[in-house]
Amino acid sequence: MSKRAFVIVDVQNDFVPGGALAVPEGDRVVPVINEAQKNFDLVVATQDWHPHNHGSFAANHFGRKPGEIIQLNGLTQILWPTHCVQGTKGAEFLAALDTSRVARVFQKGTAPEIDSYSGLFDNGHRKSTGLAEYLKSQGVTDVYVAGLATDYCVKFTALDCAKLGFKTHILTAGCRGVNLKPDDSRDAIEEMRRAGVSIE
Repeated sequence: MSKRAFVIVDVQNDFVPGGALAVPEGDRVVPVINEAQKNFDLVVATQDWHPHNHGSFAANHFGRKPGEIIQLNGLTQILWPTHCVQGTKGAEFLAALDTSRVARVFQKGTAPEIDSYSGLFDNGHRKSTGLAEYLKSQGVTDVYVAGLATDYCVKFTALDCAKLGFKTHILTAGCRGVNLKPDDSRDAIEEMRRAGVSIE
């Protein structure tokens, strides 16, 4: 018997217009996500939760700017504006997001030396956030993903879910992309499709 879970990815103040790392139209995902939650018995959320000295922040590398590429702990890393710092307003979920159904929140990006786009693992797949184990413990077979941003955290969360054998679906109406390059979101959706993710 199949059991479905809804994973809400990083719907946080810093990722919407006016935030430190604003995703264009990022706030528009909220009504879609709030409505979609009603169709699921199990809802979980991920939350970017960086220490102030996180290695992905351009401000923590002398002379570097957001968008530049460096090597961080053996991995290629895009440098970002300082965002979603633990305990700040920017790291909080949007006030308009209905969190009353969220069973658990899984925080990611908590280790200063490595970034975590996926809600399941850090970027080196060295450490789990506990989300995959939790979904399995709840008997989940099908995972539906929405949130921010299509071309980063949503994509890597969906790819990891698919790799672990969950039937994985993306609710595209509930996602928006950063689009550092104009086609990044479109390319991300194609990459997910090729990996067996259902695009809805």
